Amino acid sequence: MLIVGFRCFAISERVSAASQPRALYCRVVALVRLLGLVAGLGAVLLAQAPPGRGNVAPFYPTPMQVAVKMLQEAEIKAGELHYDLGSGDGRLVILAARNFGAKSVGFEIDSELINSSRRQLEKLELGELAEIREQDLFTADFSDVDVVTVYLLPRALARLKPILETSLKAGARIISHDFPVDGWDPEKTVTLDNYDDPVDNWLHTIYVYRRPAADTAQ
Repeated sequence: MLIVGFRCFAISERVSAASQPRALYCRVVALVRLLGLVAGLGAVLLAQAPPGRGNVAPFYPTPMQVAVKMLQEAEIKAGELHYDLGSGDGRLVILAARNFGAKSVGFEIDSELINSSRRQLEKLELGELAEIREQDLFTADFSDVDVVTVYLLPRALARLKPILETSLKAGARIISHDFPVDGWDPEKTVTLDNYDDPVDNWLHTIYVYRRPAADTAQ
């Protein structure tokens, strides 16, 4: 674990100033896993962060094998509507559309990530199935969504929770990477390693939630 922490800080030293949110998130994840202080560290770091994407989901890409596993655990089907909140480089949007045939929408506010994601969608000719919206994820309309994927900090999940509880239809699945939704009982928890990745070589946890029918909701 100490190696993970050192590796994270070493990576941070090499990134450019424009990539500081990514470096910050790398530090957050490493420290959380070392100390188990998710809420406390998140609150301290976010209180010091400037307004913007970093307060919700500092860009740190989900490893590809984890992204695929998230969609598999969601049991996503062709034609279903998928939202990826804080879509970053668009990898989950691309996977959901290309590999599973879902109608996939990514929500992102970083203009550089939006432009690069859209170029990838155009290159892969996924325009009919996938799109990236330049929109605050908290303003999304979730009423018709079947699957939501997130890699958000605990503070953002706490803010998102009541929105999903009141907006998602029964049976909709929420898949959270690394951070659980406080107060929800996961239907399933999956842990997998990423030791073959030369940069991100630690354990990842996937939390699978399903919205209950109205008469059984807690």
